[in-house]
Amino acid sequence: MTDSELIERTITYVQTTLQGAEGGHDWFHIQRVYKNALLIAKNEKVNMLIVSLGALLHDIADAKFYDGDETVGPRMAAEFLKSMEVAPDIVKHVVNIIENISFKVSLKSNGQHQSHFNSKELDVIQDADRLDAIGAIGIARAFNYGGFKNREIYNPNVAPNLKMTKEEYKKTTAPTINHFYEKLLLLKDKMNTLTGKKMAEQRHQYMLGFLDQFYAEWNPLPPKA
Repeated sequence: MTDSELIERTITYVQTTLQGAEGGHDWFHIQRVYKNALLIAKNEKVNMLIVSLGALLHDIADAKFYDGDETVGPRMAAEFLKSMEVAPDIVKHVVNIIENISFKVSLKSNGQHQSHFNSKELDVIQDADRLDAIGAIGIARAFNYGGFKNREIYNPNVAPNLKMTKEEYKKTTAPTINHFYEKLLLLKDKMNTLTGKKMAEQRHQYMLGFLDQFYAEWNPLPPKA
């Protein structure tokens, strides 16, 4: 099987598996991350097959939709790739990417930072995934998921938790606006690649403008004469 055939079969598998998924974590999210990953990878020395497979499979079973079980996604990806007779070293690399791509991996767990897998391919896909969490699409995804979980849009009496542990992050039920301060506005400074940093800057500024407008509408002032 050629690489292009493998990628096409992976696309079909992901599309089928994610039918009916929550709108912020559906096939179109995967497609956007895949496109951004290919764009970023043009300026990096990476294995393009691993970048493609990792981007396409990175959210095949997001833990938040599986009672927090972080083993489901890596297991499903590994089973699929093995069924396609993909080389074991590539399977292992893709699984490592899936296990380490999430923002929550960067948070302290029980008071300690954990040691995690690193690779240039992970850097590329992580940047692509984080880009889809910020800017206009990031805002849309945040409120879509907040609605999916029946969370408040904003509550001025609930302050953002800026020192959240991994365990707290996984269990939070805070209003969606808090998510901007607890994650989205932090992503710009966590980008790995030069291309990712440049792309993130404009999306970050867009979110700041959105928040300014949001608060202005929440507490309106009389129009100027």
